Amino acid sequence: MSHLKEKTPLIEKLKNKYRLTISNEASFDEVLSIRLSRLNVFTVTGLFSIVLIALVTLFIAFTPLREYIPGYPDGEMRKNIENNAVLVDSLSHELEKRDRFFQGIRNVVSGNDFDNIAQDAADSIVDPRYKNLKFTKSTTDSIFREEHEADEKYNLSLGSASKRRGLSNTHFFPPIKGMVSSHFDTKLEHYGTDVVGGMNDRISSVLDGTVIFAEWTLNTGYVIQIQHANDLLSVYKHNSELLKKAGEHVKAGEAIALLGNSGELTTGPHLHFELWRNGHPLNPEDYIKF
Repeated sequence: MSHLKEKTPLIEKLKNKYRLTISNEASFDEVLSIRLSRLNVFTVTGLFSIVLIALVTLFIAFTPLREYIPGYPDGEMRKNIENNAVLVDSLSHELEKRDRFFQGIRNVVSGNDFDNIAQDAADSIVDPRYKNLKFTKSTTDSIFREEHEADEKYNLSLGSASKRRGLSNTHFFPPIKGMVSSHFDTKLEHYGTDVVGGMNDRISSVLDGTVIFAEWTLNTGYVIQIQHANDLLSVYKHNSELLKKAGEHVKAGEAIALLGNSGELTTGPHLHFELWRNGHPLNPEDYIKF
């Protein structure tokens, strides 16, 4: 009766000792002999692999070799990315300021509630941490104010300067010479003067100023708006072509557009001219002879 060979457990097989011998081929002399087991070989090989992987990872992570990995940005690219991020942030800030500026101009032209608009704009700009700050006049400031007011009490130049700031002595250059077809009338919500002229006639700026708006609009066609001193704003509508861009400085009498018939709210070549001050419309014919 034959006996079945008893199976050896796996852990025992791993612990079995083996001898690795290196001999001289010519003399068969033993040069090196090492006792090993399968468990030792697996352990040493695993530790060596882990250490090798860790060293390679650290070597790549903290040396310029990482830049040779596909998809990893090099130093110049990272610098450009940071610069672009800064530029985009600055551009967003400037666009936000520009939008607030143009919204203010639209509010001036349309006559919106400026108190609420100004308060909303202030709330959006001011840091919330500083909204509850309160300022009081110090004794030193009050004394300085009284001394300054006493010194300027008999200063005649202040009165003349105040008079010069009025509109009575302001000389307006006619934007165009022609026949007035429609007069200023707040009851009809017609806040300007319509002047008929020839197609592509020259339109001039009434005063020195800066162009703050020069764009196409659906109802009034090509429109240009100019901000002047003394809180004055002049508006020129229904032009056939604009000769100036927003941000440009113009002189009184300088050509800014060509008369036209653009926009839906027009029946023929003419200039619709408006004059505003501090958000209130003025009758252009009180100051300009067309």
